[in-house]
Amino acid sequence: MLELQNVSYTVEDEGRPVEILKDVSFKVDDQKFVVITGPNGGGKSTIARLISGVAAPTGGRIIFDGKDVTGLSITDRAKLGIGYALQQPVRFKGIDVKDLLRIAAGHDLTTDEACGYLSRVGLCARDYINREVNASLSGGELKRIEIATLLARKPKLSVFDEPEAGIDLWSFQNLIRVFEIMRSEIEDGSILIISHQERILDIADEIIVVADGQIERQGPKDEIFPHLVGTTSAISGCTRLVERS
Repeated sequence: MLELQNVSYTVEDEGRPVEILKDVSFKVDDQKFVVITGPNGGGKSTIARLISGVAAPTGGRIIFDGKDVTGLSITDRAKLGIGYALQQPVRFKGIDVKDLLRIAAGHDLTTDEACGYLSRVGLCARDYINREVNASLSGGELKRIEIATLLARKPKLSVFDEPEAGIDLWSFQNLIRVFEIMRSEIEDGSILIISHQERILDIADEIIVVADGQIERQGPKDEIFPHLVGTTSAISGCTRLVERS
């Protein structure tokens, strides 16, 4: 279980403190699929960075599986079982997809095992297993390979920061299918996704709405979802959400 207790995050901007998050508290229980949504600039991605250890809160505590991880590094949190998928996946020159999956798993993988992870995210394994993780891969391909590495790692908590960012509609539709599969296969772990997209929120167990650095609403999907209205994104053709006034 993950718990944020009165978490705040303040940065300096031209010598003045700017409060990005203000007293944020919520829980992600085991075997739950939770989506954090809200307007751009509201603090959603900052929450993902704080959970993963990329940044440290300036107030409050982060508890994971009963352990205070507030002061731990991203590496130490990863060892405890927190997996983090970046908004823009990293490219690795000189490393092929099979090597990346092996590193993620923490042990040698057979070709069949590596191909199995790629197949689960909708990639034809024989076309990707020996591909270098570089600029030759599209944004959608990189997103799915990154998800495959999380599947190989089997973290207790998988955190995805706007997985739909920068990908086309076809890739987005494939991502939805991957998340639907992951949702159906949750056993001991949990999934936390930062997203605007209605189709991702529609498969959540719980939704948290963040705006102006604070939690405005949180609760079961059936309770929160009716308060959200879809609008069409001109960029991707996917559906975004805004609060109903």
